[in-house]
Amino acid sequence: MFKRLFDIDPWKIKTTELAVEDMRLQESLTSIGNGYMGMRGNFEEGYSGDSHQGTYIAGVWFPDKTRVGWWKNGYPDYFGKVINATNFIGIDVVIEGEKIDLATTTYRDFYLELDMKTGVLHREYTVVKEGLEVKLTFERFMSVATQELALVKVTAESLKGQATIELTPKLDGNVTNEDSNYDEVFWIEKARHVGEQNYLTMETLENPFGTPRFSVTTSMKVVTKEGSKVTNESEKYVAETYSYVLVPGSSISLEKYVAVTTSRDIVEAEQAPKGEGILESAVELGWDTLKSSHITEWQSRWDKADVIIEGDDEAQQGMRFNIFQLFSTYYGEDARLNVGPKGFTGEKYGGATYWDTEAYIVPMYLSVTGKEVSEQLLKYRHQQLDGAYHNASQQGLKGALYPMVTFTGVECHNEWEITFEEIHRNGAIAHAIYNYATYTGDDSYLVNEGIDVLVAISRFWEDRVHFSKRRNQYMIHGVTGPNEYENNVNNNWYTNTIATWVLRFTLESLEKISADKLKELAITEDEKAKWQDIIDKMYYPTDEELGIFVQHDTFLDKDLRPVSELPKECLPLNQNWSWDRVLRSPFIKQADVLQGLYFLGHEYTKEEKQRNFDFYEPMTVHESSLSACVHSILAAELGMEEKAVELYARTARLDLDNYNNDTEDGLHITSMSGGWLSVVHGFAGMRTLTGKLELAPFTPKEWDGYRFKLNYRERLLEVDVTKEQVKITLLEGEPLDVTLFDETILLETEFVKALN
Repeated sequence: MFKRLFDIDPWKIKTTELAVEDMRLQESLTSIGNGYMGMRGNFEEGYSGDSHQGTYIAGVWFPDKTRVGWWKNGYPDYFGKVINATNFIGIDVVIEGEKIDLATTTYRDFYLELDMKTGVLHREYTVVKEGLEVKLTFERFMSVATQELALVKVTAESLKGQATIELTPKLDGNVTNEDSNYDEVFWIEKARHVGEQNYLTMETLENPFGTPRFSVTTSMKVVTKEGSKVTNESEKYVAETYSYVLVPGSSISLEKYVAVTTSRDIVEAEQAPKGEGILESAVELGWDTLKSSHITEWQSRWDKADVIIEGDDEAQQGMRFNIFQLFSTYYGEDARLNVGPKGFTGEKYGGATYWDTEAYIVPMYLSVTGKEVSEQLLKYRHQQLDGAYHNASQQGLKGALYPMVTFTGVECHNEWEITFEEIHRNGAIAHAIYNYATYTGDDSYLVNEGIDVLVAISRFWEDRVHFSKRRNQYMIHGVTGPNEYENNVNNNWYTNTIATWVLRFTLESLEKISADKLKELAITEDEKAKWQDIIDKMYYPTDEELGIFVQHDTFLDKDLRPVSELPKECLPLNQNWSWDRVLRSPFIKQADVLQGLYFLGHEYTKEEKQRNFDFYEPMTVHESSLSACVHSILAAELGMEEKAVELYARTARLDLDNYNNDTEDGLHITSMSGGWLSVVHGFAGMRTLTGKLELAPFTPKEWDGYRFKLNYRERLLEVDVTKEQVKITLLEGEPLDVTLFDETILLETEFVKALN
């Protein structure tokens, strides 16, 4: 069912096999980043076999003209996409006149390791030639202590024979994109320099859409003790070549220090000097000190966020891999940034922002980082409110429609059925504000910036619904719910539900704001009355006989059958069936009704959840990376332990085991909170939406136990669960009321409860 390339290890992604047939998958899984930049697990010395070379800079993108067969009013002018940037990791290796390339070179003892604890990627192998054996070792990391800094080191050791060796560290701007506009070039060279200071400045092409052009300067310094040097350059290319003679038993090493500066922060003329300053400081500190600072920062992150699983190394590895990749993508440093679905691991989905962040990332980051990190994500949306107003006006509607895909707040995706019908995303934006306020107990964001967003979204819903005179109810037609395997449906239960919930939450929040703020928002009594009328009269498709909420008006008219009846060769559906056949089928891509029962779980009974889970889960193919964790959490709440554990494995090891056969083009970054959510919201039963901390933990049969920390309302707690007991420890902060299995306790230092 899945393909596993790496050994099981709690802290490492490691293998002794070069995945020639699955190189792109191996590259995806060994991607690294630091929130500011990152790249796929490409080889420093290059690789001429099948490969996807990719280096990406956060916030640097390009608008490409929307291309459709028939233009419709409302289409965005452009499709935004992340673009491949200057390849700065490259170090060509030539031994005895042969350029080393694992697609053609004879080698032995290959080893590849990504250490998730330290954020360091390590690789080694021995080149074998007649009478000669040279061991090559490569190491690199993107510094999380200095965001603009990347470091690469190569060591060559002669195990047998004497050899001449050349190392060529380089900056190469001759790059193209893979996912769209194949082989199209998006960069022009603005400046380059070789000598004491080596740098390459590239600028994105001019575009007709008024979006900013980006310039990126990549600077390089090299430290090596021996070897003669020759510099060389050409268009979009800067390099130095060092020549050495290796005698038996000797070794040489080369350290490459790279600084990346961009026009997002620094005007072009100052980028090279800024990069030079960063590099001078870095070289003065040295490799070991910089690596130590990097590892210390990673340790600080792990101290807050690690989930320790006892007795199941597969589960442990999956959990840590997801946390590592999330933190490599985003850790709240910049409110202009968000969490792209592929992060720095590929170009699919354009690298832009989706609703995934509010629905899946915020609930985790609230617990494992300082609250300021989640607040940065909320501010990101507030800063883009003007763009959301623009999106709604493009559809002839009032209020604000947050984009499905964006870099700036303006919609930049052109699939009509997704971009303009999947409007439920507006609800996720609002729910994140609610989640933040109820989790932190701090309403300051809600009553200042947050209320701007809520009112704007509410005005959109007011205009987007219509009133059915025949039924005397409000409806929402022509939408796509979270289940993207059904388009242009009427009265998607989740969309109708989240729309009225937003109106309710907005009305409640208006009671908390100041008179000045109320005046600024220009809310009228007629508006509030209309919102209340929509709340009171919204139509929700249900079926009394089945006791379920119906996914949309005509769902029960489909040929309903479980996924278990499908031949295995049909899966994944999106890779084996026509889109027409997928849309007509009853099979569900991801949680839809169940998404609402998770988001608003405090408003529904366990019996309602059970009936809907039993009806919908058997028809769900989980071909969205966002699906499995929601089902795992609900299954855990309903006491369906086996199903909860099965779906935890699917979400935690989705990429490591390539469940959906689609990881070769990049990791599923925004679903990587799913493993954490499955354990903490699922197995541990954590709930916070009512303004109190609730826990109801159990330990899966396959595990001996697990423990995790929670940053909650200025306290730091540790929850330790085994089959015999649950122990909650207050590590920092004032005493706190905690509800454990429906019993409220005052946690002052430590509380232990036996589990029978």
